[in-house]
Amino acid sequence: MRIDVLGPVRARRDDGGPVALGGPRHREVLARLVAAEGRMVTTDTLVTDLWPDPPVRAVGALRTFVAALRRALEPDRPPRTPPRLLVTEGPGYALRLPSADVDAHRFQDALDRARRDPGAVTGLGTELAAWRGAAYADVTGAPWARRERARLEELRLEGIELRARLLLASGDGADLVADLGAHAAEHPWREPAWELLARALHRAGRRADALATLRRARTTLADRLGLDPGPGLRRLETDLLHDAAPAEGAHTAWTAPGVPLGPRTTVALARTLALAGGDALVRSRRDRLAAVRAAERTGDPALTARVIGAYDVPAVWTRADDPEQSRALVAAAERTLAGLGPDAPAALRARLLAAIAVESRSADLTAPERDHARRAAHRAEELARSLADPALLAHALNGVFLHSFTRPGRAADRDATGAELLDLATRHDLPAFAVLGRLVRLQSASALGDLDAAAVHADAADRLAATAEAPLVPVLTGWFRARAAADRSTAPGGPTAADVAARYRAAEDALRTSGMPGLHRGLFPLALLGLRLLHDRPAPTDPRLDWGPYHPWTRPLVLLAQNRPDEARTALTAAPDPPPDHLQEALWSLTAHAAARLADRTAAARAATALRAARTEHAGAATGMLTLGPVARYLREAEEYAGEEAGAPG
Repeated sequence: MRIDVLGPVRARRDDGGPVALGGPRHREVLARLVAAEGRMVTTDTLVTDLWPDPPVRAVGALRTFVAALRRALEPDRPPRTPPRLLVTEGPGYALRLPSADVDAHRFQDALDRARRDPGAVTGLGTELAAWRGAAYADVTGAPWARRERARLEELRLEGIELRARLLLASGDGADLVADLGAHAAEHPWREPAWELLARALHRAGRRADALATLRRARTTLADRLGLDPGPGLRRLETDLLHDAAPAEGAHTAWTAPGVPLGPRTTVALARTLALAGGDALVRSRRDRLAAVRAAERTGDPALTARVIGAYDVPAVWTRADDPEQSRALVAAAERTLAGLGPDAPAALRARLLAAIAVESRSADLTAPERDHARRAAHRAEELARSLADPALLAHALNGVFLHSFTRPGRAADRDATGAELLDLATRHDLPAFAVLGRLVRLQSASALGDLDAAAVHADAADRLAATAEAPLVPVLTGWFRARAAADRSTAPGGPTAADVAARYRAAEDALRTSGMPGLHRGLFPLALLGLRLLHDRPAPTDPRLDWGPYHPWTRPLVLLAQNRPDEARTALTAAPDPPPDHLQEALWSLTAHAAARLADRTAAARAATALRAARTEHAGAATGMLTLGPVARYLREAEEYAGEEAGAPG
């Protein structure tokens, strides 16, 4: 199966024959899933994207479109066999196609290869030639399609210019004059277009025409934009006027509309965007990686270290939003450390070590990787203290915090780190880290059951966020207030369980578009499960709930709620030890509760051993976002069924 969106949306069989996709709505659903690049798109998002004012039966209509698309894409799929291409995932749908089978993804992969390897220029030319018009040309009016169309068009223009630059740098390119002339005429505000056209004319032996092109560029920029030519155009004109061979232009890795940016500028912009959340946060991460790769291509490890270290955006969660990207950044930092050598300036080494620690989120790592990242965090802290650099120390302490989840029961240790972060940031005017300090202290107070102190930190974090332009903070504090309501729901006169569930759902709605999938996936079902356990009710069994990475530890209780005890025992046996992260106390408590319900002595003993150090904390509350109630309750259950005394020493 091949799907093309660089032009009108269409699908083709492997033999090239067309696939009948249905009407415009069917094609738009397929296109929207293509734009997600394999990620799940929730039903709510699809409905909002398809209908500005959704009709009453919008969800039913969407399901009809999906069913028809599945029949079209997999006509030979036997009845009752799960689909392989357009799959249901959690509360939405995803398109599972290799990037080689989607023209937009092939093009982006070819562009990325050419950025890294000049030898890939032929493949880039092939993919540029495959464009059949504007991307998603027949999806008109949809805001998501306009955004995606503009993004891909910018990449296409970059691809045209990159291909021309690489061909000219290799000694070819004299035959590019006609294509580059049309490109410059269509996009007269793009200085690289004029520069490349002039270079191609010079390569073809047309020096006078090249100079005339540069004069035309000067006039066009002045008349249309009121701007003088940039240094690249001026330098090229000087070279041609003196009949000197023009120097090859430097390759730029990232381009905003009409404005070439170098890696240091790119990462500074990405750092600013990261605090905005949503699409801006997603873009900031992507642009940061592009800037790091561009810096590495210069062969200058000191520049690369500064680019990597400049992105000191606070991180509050122990699961990465994009683990693959995080691994790429860690690998780049490790390469740069090796390239700098042991005599490198301490500040550069500290920044690289802090970046390694912050990008190596504990929930995504093996035990040796966690040990390596924890050592990097503490070495960065030591170096930052010796340098008396408050901003660097704050970044290093962020890494120390993220790797303080080595075992259950360390809320007090994390609170001490949060207190130092807050003090440091307040004294040295580091507002983003002041917010982080408040959130760390909120989480710690929540874990210790001190909701009054946690509420003080939540209110202070909201006030800081208003001046620091950090709109993600109220999303997190909104979750805390739902968690606090859950705690009060068991007391006389407190909110009802239904009220708390509604608060959690409102918090979930705010989190859905935050740009933080590492935090979002599975959190809402886990919060509902915690609320049910507080009220001694069975686990929720709605099949639409996406348990995300917490599925192995919640599945035994879901199966028990469905009266499937044998399968629940199998699931409990298969559940691994929880990762050392924000939710380890919660997941161990779920293991303890399931073991007690199923009279599994082995699982109960494992859980009891893990939970003893956290007996004074609240399960799940280290997140500051949900609670399962006191750990002591689950520890008692585990110790009873493990055949141990409740007061056994830790």
